[in-house]
Amino acid sequence: MCQFDNHGIGDNTLIFESPGPNLGGGPRWFSPLDCSPSPSGSSCNNGQTFLKPKPKPKPKPKPEPKPILLYLPGIDGTGLGLVRQHHKLRQLFEVWCLHIPVMDRTPFPELVKLVEGTVRSEYKLTPNRPIYLIGESVGGCLALSVAANNPHIDLMLIVANPATSFGRSKLQLLKPLLASMPNQCFHRGETMSMIKDAVLKRLPQPQVVENIFEAFHTIISYYSVVTNILSVRTLLWKIEMSKAASSYTNSRLHAIKAPTLILSSGGDILLPSLEEGERLCSVLSNCDIRRFKDNGHFLFLEDGVDLVYTIKGVHFYRRGKCYDCVADYVPPTPSEYRRGAHQYWLFDPATAPVMFSTLENGEIVNGLAGFPNDGPTLLVGYHLLTGVELVPLVASIFEQKNIIIRGLAHPILFTKSKDAKYFDFAVFDPFRVMGAVPVSGVNLFKLLASKSHVLLYPGGMREACHRKGEFYKLFWPEEPEFVRMAATFGAKIVPFGVVGADDIFELLADYDDLASIPFIKEAIEAETSLGVKLRTERSGEVANQPIHIPIVLPKVPGRLYFLFGKPIETAGRRQELMDKQKAEELYLHVKSEVERSLAFLKERREHDPYRYLFSRLLYQSIHGFTAQIPTFEL
Repeated sequence: MCQFDNHGIGDNTLIFESPGPNLGGGPRWFSPLDCSPSPSGSSCNNGQTFLKPKPKPKPKPKPEPKPILLYLPGIDGTGLGLVRQHHKLRQLFEVWCLHIPVMDRTPFPELVKLVEGTVRSEYKLTPNRPIYLIGESVGGCLALSVAANNPHIDLMLIVANPATSFGRSKLQLLKPLLASMPNQCFHRGETMSMIKDAVLKRLPQPQVVENIFEAFHTIISYYSVVTNILSVRTLLWKIEMSKAASSYTNSRLHAIKAPTLILSSGGDILLPSLEEGERLCSVLSNCDIRRFKDNGHFLFLEDGVDLVYTIKGVHFYRRGKCYDCVADYVPPTPSEYRRGAHQYWLFDPATAPVMFSTLENGEIVNGLAGFPNDGPTLLVGYHLLTGVELVPLVASIFEQKNIIIRGLAHPILFTKSKDAKYFDFAVFDPFRVMGAVPVSGVNLFKLLASKSHVLLYPGGMREACHRKGEFYKLFWPEEPEFVRMAATFGAKIVPFGVVGADDIFELLADYDDLASIPFIKEAIEAETSLGVKLRTERSGEVANQPIHIPIVLPKVPGRLYFLFGKPIETAGRRQELMDKQKAEELYLHVKSEVERSLAFLKERREHDPYRYLFSRLLYQSIHGFTAQIPTFEL
């Protein structure tokens, strides 16, 4: 039986009763008391019911109800992995957890049938919402097997350190040892000494002893959280079930079509999870991976692991049949924002960004007083080398104005090919958490319709990966791509310029340099051919750009300067801007305002006494390192 106890270790504590000789029963579903109930109020399949009264049916909420999440536990079977995660998961999902009592001996195929029954029942009730299966270790095998057997059901899989790698696991070393031991119980005070003595008697090889001892210590330590007493036969059964789960699942991997997110721990001493994640990614047709290099096997219980943040970072959350960049977006919590910003914590002290904005009367002021508070607003500006301005731009507006900027980004941030080898896509997760979406006309339409603040770079990758001698040169298409869309929704257009990349990087090798080396050119062409094509109907500078990373040499950093121009109103001008000539005139006006901002900032930064790092450090050593560093006078 399971309940939440507010008087235990903390509000997140799950309290499980230790099963006695005749206590336990069969596998069953339970739902944490503070998680949303099933809208249908239905009982779980195969006669298993919630361990709480069924709520009365409620009217279907709008927008779409939360998707259901079925949590499938690992080798413990108890669902303890929810302890640290369920409070955040309940904000996005209706959470159910499979509980397998410690004394239960249900074979793995029967567990698959039990989960399948629940999945099919819920899919029949609400076929338009996805069903999430989250499994760790053996639970990962359960999730994969159910997806393989039910390819017609809309499933989303998240598997952490799945036991599909059991054949290469240290757990196998325990099996012959446990089989030869009497069926006694391990007690906390004597477990380790007993197993160490037993191992030393049978396996004198030091390395083998160390491997077994380490694996056993890990699994017993985990079980001691759940129950005080664990019998030899119970642990042996768990290992046997892991072996059966691995065999059952591996024979069905080819049939899995569901989107799958694999979470792999680099410090897993029970399973070779990091290597297994790579293998599964090469086998599964629709798969992504996130690596936790310093974490162990029981990933969800470890400090610093935030499952909801990972789901948001991979754009793995949706309420309907297809992902909607507006309806399915969940803004970051303060802790999620801090988590993402921490990855780039050096940007702010290293570049000391300065923000200027323009008031309605045309006056330029220090700060964001002239930045529009309300949407729809379209920010249109210049893209610095390697996009170095993105972090301070998004962070400063969020911190100072509490406004989330929804960036229209290159599809490479969202669509990783199996054959793409040169990018670690996890570095883009903070941008996706903060609202970045693939650039497209449809997404721009949806975001402006939702009155969002949208960031657009007409120069795209051509500006962000410009050539030598092209600093602060705009590469905009001739067609007014965004003007009519902005006018359709009466959006304010805010042109902006940003300078400073030339004080941060020295461009050593641009595309022309890289393309002159045959094997690098082949790699660039291969990566580009695998990616989503943009602006294929155009020619020249803005046509589909080769995907590459210019080689830069960091300098002692200078400073980044932003200037947001006076907002340009399009409200009430829809009919006027349907005229091609009028739209082109406004387009050129926006472009000229961006160029004017660049020229202003380049000229004025010459008068900033704190343009370079050493002068800023000297100022902060006198006034304190939290002091706001001044800049040039306006």
